Amino acid sequence: MTDVNKLLEEATSVYKKNFEPIAWFGRCIFLSWYCDVGTCKFCFRSTQKARILHAKKARRSIGSILCEALLAKKLGWRIEFLTGGYRIFPSDELVKIAELVSKVYDEKIWLNLGALKKEELYSFKPYVKGVVASLETIDPKLHGKICPDKAIQPYEDMLKIAQDLGYKRSVAIVIGLGEKKEHIEPLFNFIKKHKLDRITFYALKPIKGTPYTKSPDSDYYAWWIAKTRIEFPELEIIAGITPKRVDDVELLLRAGANAITKFPATKVFGSDKAKRFEYLVDKAKREFKSTLTTFPSLDWKKEIDALNISNEYKKEMNEKIKYYIRRMS
Repeated sequence: MTDVNKLLEEATSVYKKNFEPIAWFGRCIFLSWYCDVGTCKFCFRSTQKARILHAKKARRSIGSILCEALLAKKLGWRIEFLTGGYRIFPSDELVKIAELVSKVYDEKIWLNLGALKKEELYSFKPYVKGVVASLETIDPKLHGKICPDKAIQPYEDMLKIAQDLGYKRSVAIVIGLGEKKEHIEPLFNFIKKHKLDRITFYALKPIKGTPYTKSPDSDYYAWWIAKTRIEFPELEIIAGITPKRVDDVELLLRAGANAITKFPATKVFGSDKAKRFEYLVDKAKREFKSTLTTFPSLDWKKEIDALNISNEYKKEMNEKIKYYIRRMS
């Protein structure tokens, strides 16, 4: 047995002792494709900032956002978090969107919207259960190089305040930015320091226009997840994949991930990649609580009209849902 297989076997054993044999798809709901910071060297938004003169044009419509929340509810997807570029919406609008999404999804949600201040965290509290610190990498020197205008300390401040206010807390880490295996110990220390409930790992996806040209190999990506699972048996671990990495699904679940995210589900719904995804969940001996292949036969207008939101938003949703039905069914 190779060292990798030994590690995966141990991580699988730890997972089985602490969780049911299930998995789900986590859907990130994006609010925009523009970021007012826009200088993180690996990020798609860093390639878009100079092209978008008016940030408001980079916002998604409320109807589209709410349709995704409704689809998530009906397809068994868990909303990974509400996210988007920094400073695109005023704070009061973000609170309103969080309220609407939580109403449509019928649950409190998670947020990944930068380093939120205390007054902002107070405002979100009725609709939000957890906040994510999108650190990307834990090593201060590497972080300063990769994200020169997104300091770590404000996120630490947010996590401390969030803990005091009773929020769940998470961190998002990208593997493949130039980190080394020895950086896992500072990551573990960070998880312990802030008593995190969750961590989301992503494998770097190289974007044209950024300095990065290569994704991390699958075993290296799984190593980070497996080591984290063994160190933190009860921590919720989410792993991101792209369609090109769909064959990693079984590997990442064996490494101890609870769920898979980032897969562009609405674009590839029912495709061979989506079928492969579900097959590999089953091969990993997990029951899949979501679907990426079976579009429900529902009276969508009836579902939308029954929501506890204004008629203005219902009208937007009834128009936008037609697009999703054509695309996915």
